[in-house]
Amino acid sequence: MPPPHTAIRPAIAARARRWLLGAVALLACGGASACWEEAAARYGVNPYLLYAIAKTESQLNPAAINRNNQDGSYDIGLMQINSHWLPTLRKYGIAEEQLWDACVNIQVGAWVLAQNMRRMGNSWEAVGAYNARNPERRLKYALKVYRNLPPQVLDEQR
Repeated sequence: MPPPHTAIRPAIAARARRWLLGAVALLACGGASACWEEAAARYGVNPYLLYAIAKTESQLNPAAINRNNQDGSYDIGLMQINSHWLPTLRKYGIAEEQLWDACVNIQVGAWVLAQNMRRMGNSWEAVGAYNARNPERRLKYALKVYRNLPPQVLDEQR
């Protein structure tokens, strides 16, 4: 019987390939790759965490829109910025149309995450609050984000 770690390596390799494909897709959409680093530095959040949230929210699709929210709101772009943020964003000079720009969307997503972290600490609860108000749903969402972290981040934690 092979050592237990040999079965994991193909799974990690497959994840790395998916991550690279996603990164290449972002490079193709207006050079958004630099936006991860910029937004992360500006708001003091991890760029890989931002990437994992975008992958969880939109499968890295900058044109994604979700109109199926129970409260009538909708989610826009790469980071799926919820429309309930629009009045607040207008105060900062950000219009809804600007959220279709991947870099603007990443910046707003980083800002939302940073606000959660200020309120809840640097925690998975804060990550979960990006998508859910309910504590149980936050945990489920945070686990999805964790699973979308790039393999090198997970390797660093082991």
